[in-house]
Amino acid sequence: MTGLQSRGVWVALPVILAVLFPGPVLAQDVLNQADTAWILTSTALVLFMTIPGLALFYAGLVRSKNVLSVLMQCFAITCLASILWLLYGYSLAFGDGGSLNSWIGGLEKALLEGVGRDSLSGTIPETVFVMFQMTFAIITPALVVGGFAERMRFSAMLWLSALWLTVVYLPVCHWVWGGGWLADLGLLDFAGGTVVHVNAGVAALVSALVMGRRKGFPTTPMPPHNLTMTVAGAGMLWVGWFGFNAGSALAANGDAGMAMLVTHIGAASGSLAWMFCEWRIHGKPSVLGIVTGMVAGLGTITPASGFVGPLGALIIGLSAGIVCYFATSMIKRRLHIDDSLDVFPVHGVGGILGTLLAGVFVATLGGAGLAEGVTMGKQVGIQFIGVMATLVWCALATWIILKILDATLGLRVDLDEETQGLDIVLHDEAGYNL
Repeated sequence: MTGLQSRGVWVALPVILAVLFPGPVLAQDVLNQADTAWILTSTALVLFMTIPGLALFYAGLVRSKNVLSVLMQCFAITCLASILWLLYGYSLAFGDGGSLNSWIGGLEKALLEGVGRDSLSGTIPETVFVMFQMTFAIITPALVVGGFAERMRFSAMLWLSALWLTVVYLPVCHWVWGGGWLADLGLLDFAGGTVVHVNAGVAALVSALVMGRRKGFPTTPMPPHNLTMTVAGAGMLWVGWFGFNAGSALAANGDAGMAMLVTHIGAASGSLAWMFCEWRIHGKPSVLGIVTGMVAGLGTITPASGFVGPLGALIIGLSAGIVCYFATSMIKRRLHIDDSLDVFPVHGVGGILGTLLAGVFVATLGGAGLAEGVTMGKQVGIQFIGVMATLVWCALATWIILKILDATLGLRVDLDEETQGLDIVLHDEAGYNL
């Protein structure tokens, strides 16, 4: 071999080795098909949670004269939130806000400017990330529907959803997941304890307080009209929640696997805890109780799902079933607040509990471990700050939005229309023609 040939081999050798044995540095810069396939699947699962999951769950809980109104609200919110996410929502939640980035993103990605076939977000196409996050922006205002079910005007619901998504959801989403101040602080919220559940729960509670009780509440019984529909919706929520939590790993890896496992444990233990509480106190376990306990368990494990192990999930789920059961009793039976479908005691209280417990179990019982230099006490303090910031901002902004809408459009149907039912009054249709 001549000297020229020898030099050629040595020059080509690094290129050959890089092709044959690509290093880990390249992995973060290229599309990962396994990650992409999993997030595509997760996106479909989370959308499935709203339509038909949440829609059926809520529709079964209201009276028969209002079943279509709830289905309509969930469907309309899905459409409305999707368009707002395209116009400016994604950009404000995940864009670069410059000097304001601690609080809100910018508008450089409005109308999804620059989001093309080849643009990446980590190891997945940015289009997939946009769609995945869109499903969270859909389900959060849809959850709020349960707080004012059976009495809000459809036009007011549309305006509330649009304004609330813009003023409340997008800033909190940016604070936590878009590189804002809570992310910098080190808040642990894997899949939406603050962004989704505390936000939706507080908004529902404020809505119930501003709008007042349904006609006849609490003296007139208002049982669910179709528990079969509710159980079917609950099953869809349980399955869809795997995409909600495990998909939030944004990769097909061990974090996603553990998140899926602890999500299931949280749901199962929350169901049983609620069921046994009800059995003990009222003498019989109910179908409504066990499915509500499931939702409480799922909502409570959500913020912790990427940070805790199976034993931590078991304790979180059991705590959710017990705490949310008594919170529901307190809100309705003692305080007589007509949060129609128990959004705050289940999602709000569950989100608060799960966010705080994430700080407790992240470093114990098989958890992911705290960041260097962070103690459990410090982490719980950070979690508390995240909960309180979300609670205060959401409560204040939601109250202002509702008051403005009440003064302009009017929030509520009149009492005669409420008696007749929203299906006929607002949509000129009936859910059942038997």
